[in-house]
Order: sequence, then C-alpha cells, then structure tokens
Amino acid sequence: MESIERIRVLIVDDIAETRENLRKLLSFDPDIEVVGAAATGEEGVELAKETQPHVVLMDINLPGMDGITATEHIVREVPISQIVILSVQGETGYMRRAMAAGARDFLVKPPSGDELMSTIRRVYEIGQAQAARMASLPAGTAGGPGGRGPAKRGQLVTVFAPKGGVGCTTVAVNLAVALRNRLGADQKVALLDGNFQFGDVGVMLNLQPSRSIADLAMHIEELDADMLSSVMTPHPSGVKALLAPPHPEAAEPLLSSSMGSEGSTGSQMVRIVL
Repeated sequence: MESIERIRVLIVDDIAETRENLRKLLSFDPDIEVVGAAATGEEGVELAKETQPHVVLMDINLPGMDGITATEHIVREVPISQIVILSVQGETGYMRRAMAAGARDFLVKPPSGDELMSTIRRVYEIGQAQAARMASLPAGTAGGPGGRGPAKRGQLVTVFAPKGGVGCTTVAVNLAVALRNRLGADQKVALLDGNFQFGDVGVMLNLQPSRSIADLAMHIEELDADMLSSVMTPHPSGVKALLAPPHPEAAEPLLSSSMGSEGSTGSQMVRIVL
C-alpha cells in the first residue's frame, strides 16, 4: 500500500511553554509531524532551510528578528514552506503586514485545536497545488535579449468573488506576493486593483501612492508600457501595484471609459498580472 506523506510542521515561538503545547496538540494528529521548534526568528529561518517543512507556525513577536522578517526570509529561501502567523493581536494592521510578507494565513492566539488543524491542512493543500502548477509551467519562457524568438506575453489572472467580492483583496495580494517570491527577482508580478471606487489594495500593502489608475483615463488610446510603468507603485516585496483612485469621485471617469487595455499592456511587461 502506498504511504501517505505526513505534513511536516515547524514551530517558531519564543515561549517554551507555547512551543511544547503546540507540539503536544499536533502530536494527536497522525498526519502531522513536528520536525522542529525554534525560539527566535533567526533560528526559525535556519531550521526551515534544514528541515524543509510544509508548514511553519510563526509567532509574530519574536526577540531579534521578528516573525514578519523571518517570514520574508523563509518565503524567499524555502518556497515549499507555507507560513501561518500566530499573534495575540488580531488587528487588521498585523494581518496586513503578515500577508504582505508572504504568510498564507493568520491566527489569533490561542487558536482552537480544530482551527489549527484545519488551517495546517488547508495551507498544506494550497502549497501542494501551487507547487504542481509552478512545475507545469514551460521552461525557458523568457524572451528578449539572449533568448530565442520574441518575448512571450505574461499571464493574466483574475481574482473575483460573489457577494461584492468579499476577501478578494486579501487573496489577490497574498497570491501576488507569493508568486513574486516563488518566481524570483528576474520575474515581474503586477497587481491591478479593479475596484475603481472602493479598492483597498493600497491599504492592504500599506502603500502611499502619488499616482493611480485614474491617471490613465485620459490617455487610454495612447497607453504603452512606459506610461503604465510610470503610474505603478512598487512594494518592498517586488510586486508593482496599479492602485485604485484615492477617492471614490476620482473613479467616475474610469467607470464611463473603456478601461481594460491596461491589463493587456501589463501582460507584455511582466510575467503575471493579477
């Protein structure tokens, strides 16, 4: 009979009692294996590289390197790992910082056993599906100088949901940052906020833009890569965002114009547009 792979979990928390409680809780699930426990962010990064866990339970408040910085390092250096941030603070600002760093989920301490187990399984499945998709991408797709043939168009990914798009921003931002980290620094990822009136991608990424998609409304017919690039706002993760106008009234020209070519033009500039 074919053996089923156990979910490898790394625990990073500066409180020894918390590490032990999490270890004991996870030991009741035969599908989960705790491969290590770290007390600092630095130790967590090193253990992640050594043990290659599927899931990392990361405390946000750590001495020295904090959980957000450690998450950024692990996402970049151990792309197989999916990060779940644990924090006693449940404010939106903490969740936004965690997602922008590349975390897959955010739980308020102390999570219930069912909540923790289901979250670990869910982010593990997301990681496995994402790894399979990335492995299926054709090799050598980059064109341009030194490559054969013309540069190929990037991919356009749309994130939407019913009931007014609840959760779209969280999913799109998290996906964009994760793709940027997995694809590497030589591959560009752009994020376009399609909710012109009430978009909150800028809030989620904690960006203070000087320009937005509204600056393109009067120039849509002459839109090119240089013009589009000039209004995009860079994020520390490497993602470039085309943000919604800062005020709802500024979106009125966009609602009456035939916007849409910005996504097509963007796909000629970058690997993936969301």
